[in-house]
Amino acid sequence: MSLYNIFDISGSAMSAQSVRLNTTASNMANAESASSNYDETYKARHPVFSAVYQGLRGSQFGGAGVNVLGVVESEAAPRVKYQPENPLADEQGNVYLPNINIVEEMANMISASRNYQANVQIANTAKTLMQRTLSLGQ
Repeated sequence: MSLYNIFDISGSAMSAQSVRLNTTASNMANAESASSNYDETYKARHPVFSAVYQGLRGSQFGGAGVNVLGVVESEAAPRVKYQPENPLADEQGNVYLPNINIVEEMANMISASRNYQANVQIANTAKTLMQRTLSLGQ
C-alpha cells in the first residue's frame, strides 16, 4: 500500500464529514421553521455513508475510503403546536414544526467536526512521514 492512498482515504472521509456537517447545519437552521400544513413541513436530512474497499489488484492496493450514497429525509412526524395567532396557523390554529432534536443535531455536528479534524491530522502525519523519508537520503 502506497502512502499516497492515505490521502485518498482521508480525503474521502473529510468530504463525507463535510456533507454531514452541512446537512446537520441545515437541520439546525430549520428546526423551528413553522409550516401551515403537514406536507410542507421541513424534514430532517441525514447523509448515508458507505465504506469503499477495492482490495488488492495483483500487488497493488486498489483503494479504500468513504462514499456518500445520498441524503435521505426523515420520516418522523412533525410536531403540532397550537398557535392561533401565528399567520401560518391552519383552521384549527395549529402550526407544524419539524421533529428535529437540537441536542442530537449538536452531537452530530461535534462528532462530524472531530472526525474531520482527525482526518486532517492523518493527512498531515502522512505528509510529515513522506517528507522525513525523503530527507533520509540527504
